[in-house]
Amino acid sequence: MTISGREAERAAVLGLTGGVLIVAGEPGAGKSTLLEAAAAAHEGRLLRMTGSAGEANLPFAGLHQLLRPVRAEIAHLPERQRSALLGAIGLAAGNGTPDRLLIGVALLALLSDLAEREPVLVVADDLQWLDTGSLEALAFAARRIDDEPLAVLGGTRDVTGFDGFPSLVLGPLDTRAASALLDAQPAPPSGKRRLRIIEQAAGNPLALVELARAECADEDLLPLTERLERVFAADLAELPEATRDALLLVAAEDLVVADLADALAPAERAGLLRIAGGRVRFRHPLVRSAIYHGAPLATRRAAHRSLAARLADQPDRRAWHLAAAAGGPDEEIAAALEESANRAKDRGGYAAAATALERAAELSPDRRDRARRLVTAAGIAVNTGQPRWVEQLAAKASASTDDPALVAQASLRVGQVLTLSAEHDTAISLLLRAADEPDLERIAMASASVAGFYSGDEDHRLAVRARVKDDPWTLALLDPTSRRAELAAALPALVEQAGGDPARLVSLGAMAWLLDEVGLAVRIFDDALHRWRMSGALPTGLGCSAGWAYLDHGQWAQARLAASGAIAAGSGLPHLDAAVRSLEAAALALSGDTEQAREVAGTGMSIVDPNRSRAVAVRTRWALGMAAVADGDHVTAYEQFRLLFTESGDPVHYSCSYAGLAELAASAVRTGHETEAAEIIDRCEKHLEGELSPRMTALIHRAHALLDPDTAEEQFEAALADPAGGQWPFERAQILLDYAEWLRRRRRISDARPKLLAALETFRRLGAHPWITRTEGELRAAGVEATPASDVTTTLASLTPQQQQIIQLAARGLSNREIGERLFLSPRTVGSHLYRSFPKLGVTARSQLRDLVG
Repeated sequence: MTISGREAERAAVLGLTGGVLIVAGEPGAGKSTLLEAAAAAHEGRLLRMTGSAGEANLPFAGLHQLLRPVRAEIAHLPERQRSALLGAIGLAAGNGTPDRLLIGVALLALLSDLAEREPVLVVADDLQWLDTGSLEALAFAARRIDDEPLAVLGGTRDVTGFDGFPSLVLGPLDTRAASALLDAQPAPPSGKRRLRIIEQAAGNPLALVELARAECADEDLLPLTERLERVFAADLAELPEATRDALLLVAAEDLVVADLADALAPAERAGLLRIAGGRVRFRHPLVRSAIYHGAPLATRRAAHRSLAARLADQPDRRAWHLAAAAGGPDEEIAAALEESANRAKDRGGYAAAATALERAAELSPDRRDRARRLVTAAGIAVNTGQPRWVEQLAAKASASTDDPALVAQASLRVGQVLTLSAEHDTAISLLLRAADEPDLERIAMASASVAGFYSGDEDHRLAVRARVKDDPWTLALLDPTSRRAELAAALPALVEQAGGDPARLVSLGAMAWLLDEVGLAVRIFDDALHRWRMSGALPTGLGCSAGWAYLDHGQWAQARLAASGAIAAGSGLPHLDAAVRSLEAAALALSGDTEQAREVAGTGMSIVDPNRSRAVAVRTRWALGMAAVADGDHVTAYEQFRLLFTESGDPVHYSCSYAGLAELAASAVRTGHETEAAEIIDRCEKHLEGELSPRMTALIHRAHALLDPDTAEEQFEAALADPAGGQWPFERAQILLDYAEWLRRRRRISDARPKLLAALETFRRLGAHPWITRTEGELRAAGVEATPASDVTTTLASLTPQQQQIIQLAARGLSNREIGERLFLSPRTVGSHLYRSFPKLGVTARSQLRDLVG
């Protein structure tokens, strides 16, 4: 197949044997032609799906198309994956609400299994019309394609929303290519008509072909799409009436057309469509558009009523056709759409469910029903990560009712989604308003506490604190220091009361982390994450909140995986996006990848207003400060750590700022700001009411030791006195290093050496390369040549975070499939990572990993 003017693009498409390529361009640019060429040339398993405007609101309709030919292979997946995938596409009863991540894992595992037998090509056309659930599942799998014969080729009108995927944008054909394409037509135009066609087509291949077929080029100055629709509509006029009626039906619904085949035959002979496998494929989507929009409104409504009657056994499709046929409010149709929304929600199709409820509200004769459905839609839409949509639904709901309970529910939903979109002040106002409703008070105040923590503004904190009763979770968020000991003591009982509920465990894990019980926090998060995955649901943002606990506890690979696994980038939730980047930047800085750390941190800071999202801003600046420390740039380090505190020396964030106290002192000593730093530390100590945590005690003692050499030994010993400080291995190793440096300068070499060796062991285990170099230098100055790190330690630290996690799980005896499900990878990818890692670790079998890693 030759494609005039698209030779390079054709070569790129045909050369795709693995990975992803998104082909983008305006209607008629040649996307579908290129995809068809790739499909025709592929030697192996071909799977296809095509987005359709009529199916955009049906959950996982695209996935149903894609997987119908391989239903037998789905049966070989693990039970949870099989159930989730079949439940999503409506081929089996679901077990609860399947999470989008589990569906994505199942799709990835299926495609990977197929690719083990033969090369697999997934062709997905018209992505702009693909239902959200199918698009998310395909994108999830596509992002995790590794070195396997599996390729995903997509076609869409615009690459927006496909960031991170390789793309090929089809521009207009140049004049030479346009002329060549016209010459290839059965009746090549000439003279003025040829020039007019070239001018009006503007390099669009479809326009060139179709305008050349038309009797004359349309002289109206219409947009290209409308001009082409006129051309296609002209073809319809000569068809029999029965054919036009049948065409309208299949334009409105992708029907199995056995009983329409005879009526459609003239259209097929005219080249407007072809019938294959009982389904209609139009020559181009604009043919469908011309057919549908060219019919009068009354005729279109009659067609939808006819389709609803045909689809009595498919209630979701029937409901949407009834809605399209409705001429005004109709409770029966609204109820049918609401039932469809419930089914979509049960299958994890949140966008489809919210859309169905929004349309049901439009058709509701009763204002209360309209408001109720809009409020429910807003609650479901929170799961889509589209805050503006939630706001619009809630605003419509509030305008439709005077019922205070419904108005409060609308405020709650908007407040919850705005909490993650960085509009914390607005979120708090709405959530406090929702808390006036007794039934919503607890959840509204819990959400307001989260918004208050993210904001970090003292006025916001106090406003929420004044409304909070003695709830341990909200107190830990808003006032984690004054009652720390009491709240920490209550944690074990609260965990037991959670009864294994992963949602409650997540909250308690965050609570433990905020109270500086990081060892317990990590254990809780491990349990919660495992339970979430076993139930098939992983909440948005969990990876980030757990990631900071892992980072503090020295599990840096796990922290980076948590950051990379959080649903954030491009989610429409700026706060969450920036929070993920702050965590990633911190892990990069501590590992010594400072340039990348600064790039990631800079992107995160550009997403939010640091004065409105103080929690993220403070943690990002901490990461930037640590990157400067790693580079030995103490001036920049002091500038960044100084920004964690106000001009008067108060913490910018009432909880997060304190983590930078010791680093502020360390950089102050090296830049001549000792007096200013000492004043800030003294001022912060006054803010820290109640019993200090072991971590905070150690950080303050370290800060005093660095600023006051005369009392340094006493302060260093106090910083190391509590064995609970081992929960923060990196910070403890820093104290050992600082202490050893102080001892060496006083020629107490024998006292310094064991501390340096202990610090070096920890830094090597963590992979803190700048601190390894610094500690080895101190050892040489102390007359000791550091023993080279063991090959295993060095190799483990050099592996990617994902490879480290795979090795750890394999050492615990998990199979490739079990590891893949936990890390959202295909079993083949897991095996590939193990295959590449084994020679580096000097092992030949996974049975050797337990002793090696342990």
